[in-house]
Amino acid sequence: MDSIPRLPLAEWIDSFVDWLKSGAAFFEAIRTGIGALVDFFEMILAFPPAWLFILLVVALTVFLNRKKWGLPVFVLLGLLLIYNLGYWNGAVQTLSLVLTSAFIALIIGIPLGIWMSKSKIVESILKPVLDLMQTMPAFVYLIPAVAFFGIGMVPGVVASVIFAMPPTVRLTNLGIKQVSTELIEAADAFGSTPAQKLFKVELPMAKGTIMAGVNQSIMLALSMVVIAAMIGARGLGQEVYYAVGQNNVGKGFETGIAIVIIAIILDRLTQSFNANKKEV
Repeated sequence: MDSIPRLPLAEWIDSFVDWLKSGAAFFEAIRTGIGALVDFFEMILAFPPAWLFILLVVALTVFLNRKKWGLPVFVLLGLLLIYNLGYWNGAVQTLSLVLTSAFIALIIGIPLGIWMSKSKIVESILKPVLDLMQTMPAFVYLIPAVAFFGIGMVPGVVASVIFAMPPTVRLTNLGIKQVSTELIEAADAFGSTPAQKLFKVELPMAKGTIMAGVNQSIMLALSMVVIAAMIGARGLGQEVYYAVGQNNVGKGFETGIAIVIIAIILDRLTQSFNANKKEV
């Protein structure tokens, strides 16, 4: 085995990255666009006072869960606890990162899932790519993100998008493929165009499965919060990262509780939104 020469894989990858970095203007444009989107979400979330924001989220929860009061009470108490512990600004920054990542993942992922459901060639190409994206350790995504976008919120968003996108793509593909063939044949019999068939039959029927993918993507984006703090992303993850570095168990537990509360709220709200639409 010692006689077998070592493949210069690392050198090849470094050369490929250097070649990609020659298009610095392209990556700078992406960085500017993502940064503006993060700032926009943060501005929207930080605009109302904390008490008004809490009331709006509780009102939305009540609207989506008209006959259940457990979740609205949890949302109220949970957000008040985050505010009381002094992590409100960090929670707003975290939400802006999660919303930006989820928004980009959905904008890219849903069309890819539709394309994947319509073409076996595209499906055969995307499946191994999605497998790689889902099995790659989350820390590995930080390396190219930092290489191309530096440090801060933008590389954190990029890493979160890559990590969170696969469920949306897969479940969009699955949902469209599960649409009854009888409905498709009926749409064809009425002379529907491909666009009409997609937007009036396939997507409405696949909405539940697609929303499950959206829910998972949001949860995965949130799970990258702590990891993204290692490359300068602001928010609750940064507080956890500092607490670990200082061996401050109490502060780490407080911040962890705040992240868990946000995760539960986002998870239940997306599930409630889907259930509410089904009832309607």
